[in-house]
Amino acid sequence: MFGLKPKTRLADGDLIEVGGAPVRLRVNARARRISLKLDPKAREVIATAPTARQLAEALRFAETRSSWIMARVAALPAPQPFHPGAVIELAGAACRLERAAMRIKPRLIPATGEEPARLLASGEGEAYARAVARALRAEALRVLSERTRVHAEALNQPMPQVAVADARGRWGSCKPAHRGEVARIRYNWRLILAPPWVLDYVAAHECAHLIEANHSPAYWAVVRQIYPEFAKARAWLRRHGETLHAYGTYTS
Repeated sequence: MFGLKPKTRLADGDLIEVGGAPVRLRVNARARRISLKLDPKAREVIATAPTARQLAEALRFAETRSSWIMARVAALPAPQPFHPGAVIELAGAACRLERAAMRIKPRLIPATGEEPARLLASGEGEAYARAVARALRAEALRVLSERTRVHAEALNQPMPQVAVADARGRWGSCKPAHRGEVARIRYNWRLILAPPWVLDYVAAHECAHLIEANHSPAYWAVVRQIYPEFAKARAWLRRHGETLHAYGTYTS
């Protein structure tokens, strides 16, 4: 729903317009208060309320912050669609997207001489963009699994299960081992578009949770043990994280 009319019943998931910018209403029973948060992937602001009854209050709060909302959405990096001919940064190196002459499984071709690495995929439009994203997810899983193994071994911890997803609000999450179940770490696949040292920091960050399931001083001591320059990588993500979410949106 876009362009809300007065007295319309509000519901979880409604999309409204505040000052010309999109705002999504959400109910989160775990939320302690009404809040606003930018979703760079969806290119909209999320107005969260603890209950459905408070959605109207969340809307009113969003309207009082219309200038902030418009400024944050307008400041988002321009979408970077995956299309043949585009050049992306893949693990810190240039990679040119190309369309395959026939229907094939997407594959990465290493750089040779002065030629950058290439990612070959088939399809048109959105189908092509999805094929590229699948290839990048596979590469992200491979690289992040390798770095997870390195950091887990450094901490004398068993190798956790590793998966990748496209989480909106975090770069990684860790569920430590419990009652015989192996630990599980999930990463945002878009980390493969970041410099390798940033990706490596996130792997170290999540592996530290295998020992300390919190963000206490003891936890950060573990991070410092396996990734001493973590502050630099954290600062990079704060400055450039929204750029990573701009990749992959298809525009005709």
